[in-house]
Amino acid sequence: MYEVILKNKVQKSIRKMPEFVQQKMFTLVDRLEKLGPIQAEWPNYSKLSPNEYHCHLLKKRVACWRHDKGTIIIEVYYAGSRENVPY
Repeated sequence: MYEVILKNKVQKSIRKMPEFVQQKMFTLVDRLEKLGPIQAEWPNYSKLSPNEYHCHLLKKRVACWRHDKGTIIIEVYYAGSRENVPY
């Protein structure tokens, strides 16, 4: 089991999303808690660096997270528009 932390900025962003997108985000967080950082079944999932990952919630919405090996903490540092992704 992993501990998923949502940065404050991510929490605010989620509250502004349509409800069906929020549900996708909550599903992702649940899967991160249960299965860890590798989420290969999500659309456009990829590894951005040795400890950063991302996937699409929808065609124009993404989520990004990081996980340092040897820890149980996964930090979701971005959830929102594909145009504003910090990579």
